Amino acid sequence: MKRKLLITGFDPFGKDKINPSWEAVKRLPDAIGDCDLIKLRVPVVFGEAAETVLRKAAEIRPEAILCVGQAGGRKAVTPEVVGINLREASLPDNAGKSPQNEPVIAGGPAAYFSTVPVRGIVEAVKKEGISCALSYSAGVYVCNDLLYTLLHHYNGTATRVGFIHVPYLPEQTQEKEAGMELERIVRALTIAAEVVSGECVQECER
Repeated sequence: MKRKLLITGFDPFGKDKINPSWEAVKRLPDAIGDCDLIKLRVPVVFGEAAETVLRKAAEIRPEAILCVGQAGGRKAVTPEVVGINLREASLPDNAGKSPQNEPVIAGGPAAYFSTVPVRGIVEAVKKEGISCALSYSAGVYVCNDLLYTLLHHYNGTATRVGFIHVPYLPEQTQEKEAGMELERIVRALTIAAEVVSGECVQECER
């Protein structure tokens, strides 16, 4: 039986007409080795993003979930190390919600660490000459909301969860050095998926 990796990207939000996370995710291959990649577009809405992913995950039962989001201003692809239990909107989400100083999960722990091999992803992507670095803050917007909720839901299970932020595309910013070409983002995410799927294979063989 083929393993499954659920990989997600976001709708555009704010003033942006595109979101590089989904533009890259939808261009990924349909399979890597013996692992199928199931791609899912999710809304930039607190709570709803995680609900969308959890519904799909319940349907397909993936070995791992890798979510991707946009981080304007970053110059590198950045796997996230931790998700925190806080919602703090700097701008309304796509449903007009603007939570302030709210927990993602009431009564949940302060934080969860990613359960995908983030350091292995960084090392593999950098070997391809693509800027990549660990990030220790997924923010407090919908990206973090999604990451924390998934880590909470799958805590103590075999399902791996991770999140990667990608830079703006060059056409989204006047600061060309803060953007990254779509082809390079796609390649970085392909490598990340290879690392995660490889980790799943090793886990199953132990």
